[in-house]
Amino acid sequence: MAVDPLDALRSLMASHSTPLDAFIVPSEDNHQSEYVSDRDKRRAFVSGFTGSAGLALITMTEALLWTDGRYFLQATQQLSDRWKLMRIMEDPNVENWISDNLPSDAAVELTRADKLKDLREKLLKEKADGIIVTALDEVSWLYNIRGNDVSYCPVVHAYAIVKSDSAFLYVDKRKLSQEVSYSFGIICHPWQCKLAGLGKLNSSVANVYHNQALVPRENVVNSEDIQKEVHSQAKSQKIWIDPDSCCLALYSRLNSDQVVMKQSPLALAKALKNSVELDGLRKAHIRDGAAVVQYLVWLDGQMQSIYGAAETEKLTEVSVSDKLESFRAKQEYQDGTTDITRTVHFGKPSAHEKACYTAVLKGHIALGNAVFPNGTTGFALDVIARLPLWKNGLDYRHGTGHGIGSYLNVHEGPHLISFRPYARNVPLQASMTVTDEPGYYEDGNFGIRLENVLVVKEAEAKFNFGGRGYLSFEHITWAPYQKKLLSINSMTLEEVSWLNSYHSSCREVLAPYLNDQEKEWLQKATEPLLL
Repeated sequence: MAVDPLDALRSLMASHSTPLDAFIVPSEDNHQSEYVSDRDKRRAFVSGFTGSAGLALITMTEALLWTDGRYFLQATQQLSDRWKLMRIMEDPNVENWISDNLPSDAAVELTRADKLKDLREKLLKEKADGIIVTALDEVSWLYNIRGNDVSYCPVVHAYAIVKSDSAFLYVDKRKLSQEVSYSFGIICHPWQCKLAGLGKLNSSVANVYHNQALVPRENVVNSEDIQKEVHSQAKSQKIWIDPDSCCLALYSRLNSDQVVMKQSPLALAKALKNSVELDGLRKAHIRDGAAVVQYLVWLDGQMQSIYGAAETEKLTEVSVSDKLESFRAKQEYQDGTTDITRTVHFGKPSAHEKACYTAVLKGHIALGNAVFPNGTTGFALDVIARLPLWKNGLDYRHGTGHGIGSYLNVHEGPHLISFRPYARNVPLQASMTVTDEPGYYEDGNFGIRLENVLVVKEAEAKFNFGGRGYLSFEHITWAPYQKKLLSINSMTLEEVSWLNSYHSSCREVLAPYLNDQEKEWLQKATEPLLL
């Protein structure tokens, strides 16, 4: 008889040298990664909840799971009656629950050399002797390496330590081919790899992005090795760590008075895309837009055939998802990361559904057309997307936008557009990318989300009050919105004009990638609206 993971965990908690009052199981891995490999899906294993965001807390008598509004319905369906769902923004947060329920004593063109030079300047300014880079996308970005240790995220399980005179990459050396090691000038030791001759590297970003160093999946680096090095370095040196990505096992090896605990300087550096990265992102989104159109053409045809002509051809969520992946697999995405959402209706939408969709689109358009002064954070912009929904008594429980990696993670900080307080921390800057994705959801009925990726750019404002400079957005996502879901009488002339212009650009940009049937479908889907 199989043992329930909850019972097994509680048994281990009780047998611990100091019995544990509670055990926290996050969604993230040792690098605090949002997307994790199968072996690191501990929270899903113990709780049965498979949503991408959540945190489990287990005591000897209770089992609780915190997640956000995107997953309330899924969590109620997947959690057994032994678990209690804690709704973020509605129920007490983890910290408050622990405090109330547990005893107080409970147990631009950049080479790798350029990037390292900039990083060392920041270390000097912060009076730090070195930095431990623990976020997987930051390690990958810093050294221009990519891997496949995590599905759909081209990262490799690795750590990095950068000092004023040296740079180390901690990775299972079996992952590094002789060719990759030679091209990077890497000297490998049993538990570390030192990057040699970094000052002489001259490969351009363009070459890097067309010839990424792809690291194959193998065993991960032994975390005890990096801990030994950290412990030896920490005796006399000031070490910078990022509290958002450094796990407790590493932090515990450091003396607290020798730690600079701040957000990694690589987070902002990575978010500010150079011209090659932006060009790659634009090209990737064009190819992805073509794949989405091809998928919608296929799906529209299937639905018109009433789920297929034969019983074996009936559609399921799995089959249509696989079909979309097959269209995307025909494209190459090694020059950028894409993120897009479109909502479609294959029947006759109700007046309520049309009103909700139109409100979401109006918020989507309003945010994408926003002009705002330098220094504005995503916290201030979030309301722009919500206002059209609020006017109709509607809202959504998630943030409105997040950064996008350059052939890296689909969710990237440190900036974001959200109602959450930490969205106040980092202002948007020119050359950042951010999504525009308002939505509306009715449990058990329907859901709507519309998402484009935007590039922050200098605005062509008529005036310049205070000499601050103003910013605006460039849309780089191309796919049509479903016109039959629109309540056109609720739209302004400016909104209709924007939509017609966007659809015209879709036809122009995507046509070279489509066959005649697909072009005909796109032409019909993007015909101008008339007020």
